[in-house]
Amino acid sequence: MANLFKARFPFLYLATWEEDRALALISSIASNHELIKTTRKVITWKVTEGISESKDSIGTKAPLKALEYIEQYEDPAIFVLQDFHVYFGDLGRHPDLQIIRKLRDIVTSLKQSPNPKNVVFLSPILKLPIDLEKDITIVDFNLPTFTEIKATLNEMIEINQISGRIEVNLNEEEKEKIVKAALGLTLSEAENAFARAMVENGKLTISDVDIILEEKEQIIKKTGILEFVTNSLNMADVGGLENLKRWLRKRNNSWFESAQVYGLPAPSGVLITGVPGCGKSLISKAISETWQLPLLRLDIGKIFSGIVGSSEENMRKAINTAEAIAPCILWIDEIEKGFSGLNSQGDSGTSSRIFGQFLTWMQEKEKAVFVIATANNISSLPPEMLRKGRFDEIFFVDLPTFRERIEIFRVHLNKRLKNYKVIGDFKISVEVLHNLASLTEGFVGAEIEQVVIDGLFEAFYEERSVRLVDFQKVCRQFVPLSITQAEHIKAIRDWASVRAVAATPQEDRRDYSESSDVSDSNVDVKSSRGGRTIDF
Repeated sequence: MANLFKARFPFLYLATWEEDRALALISSIASNHELIKTTRKVITWKVTEGISESKDSIGTKAPLKALEYIEQYEDPAIFVLQDFHVYFGDLGRHPDLQIIRKLRDIVTSLKQSPNPKNVVFLSPILKLPIDLEKDITIVDFNLPTFTEIKATLNEMIEINQISGRIEVNLNEEEKEKIVKAALGLTLSEAENAFARAMVENGKLTISDVDIILEEKEQIIKKTGILEFVTNSLNMADVGGLENLKRWLRKRNNSWFESAQVYGLPAPSGVLITGVPGCGKSLISKAISETWQLPLLRLDIGKIFSGIVGSSEENMRKAINTAEAIAPCILWIDEIEKGFSGLNSQGDSGTSSRIFGQFLTWMQEKEKAVFVIATANNISSLPPEMLRKGRFDEIFFVDLPTFRERIEIFRVHLNKRLKNYKVIGDFKISVEVLHNLASLTEGFVGAEIEQVVIDGLFEAFYEERSVRLVDFQKVCRQFVPLSITQAEHIKAIRDWASVRAVAATPQEDRRDYSESSDVSDSNVDVKSSRGGRTIDF
């Protein structure tokens, strides 16, 4: 910006909501002789106040009068015109042709003035009339950096500790996590989040990250495209999938500065495919809680709109919002359905353009946005999405093994059996879990959860405590997806056997059972475990 001022660029445009921060930056440049050689006075204009330095501030409220004042001003200066974009055509209004013509008229006088003068348009949104596109230079004014937010946090901690108002229990790593969580907020929003965290209980601890994420949720709600997903799930709520869990654990905190010492980039994302109901969406939600990052859900259906060109703008808006609050997790559930119109001629190529826009961003993104995409029918996705560089890895989630079914039953039984009247004499023992796992070979995780629910309904109907026979009865009556969709599951396994990494370790895929009931199973799970056998 200093170089643009020195080079006498007549018009600069800063699109930002942070007026105070932008004005402070401009003032610091204008007064720094080493940066711009000729120091300059910063003069502001608002439609409510007029020119700040003018003796006739009321008269200069009119934009034409303000521009005449700028043209006649003789001393070195930087003029900051706030919210001037309304005269460029905004919110359905036509551009003010007189004002645009006057701006074009004063370009030469600004460049040839004996003393340097620049005009800065400061607005929350970017709006340029075609007539001025060649005269105005757009300057990116990014959100506060990690260093700026950390300085703000340290200042607030110091002030409040001196007064004895709060207690701070943070080490340097935890402080870094809190600052990282605030990235994507303006300085004002970050200050509000920190202040709210401090007054909640008079303490500032790592648990206050949730409060900062709530402030980010406000940004998401205003887009109308992305959804902020809140949940209390963690990896302990996901039974099995140890290969995938290990892969994710190794990449936790990789967006911190400590990872940069190893020369590591932030992970790009994973594509999780597999049998429906086996926990793809569940583990996507669990990653957010484990990594303590905000989880954003992108519904591709909301991207498409009836207005020509608005779909592309919606995708840009979604991407920009995700990058603004990075580090974060962007979750796209059933991605193959979202881009199902790629081969259709009915949308005039809109689906292809949106898809290409998304792929380009995936390849070139620099912000720490971890993308989790899930797909039931990955064979319908185009090959360019599956190549390395888009996703770090493609994982295949198969039908749960015997060990995984034990863990899934353990999770759901512990989750629901809390009241002693319901539990009675029933104990979640190793023998019980082994028995139920043996009866449910070929069941997906969602079906195992339903077995637990239906078993509890048996006890509820008879108004008694639950028994093992309740769950056994449901198991024998249940027709799993592996039977009703046997051909579809086989096709998914055949595709994944050479193209994806198994989410379950090799030793767990050697399914076994301690019950003779397995021999009656209608699906041969043991014979065709999908996914390459790579263990992390």
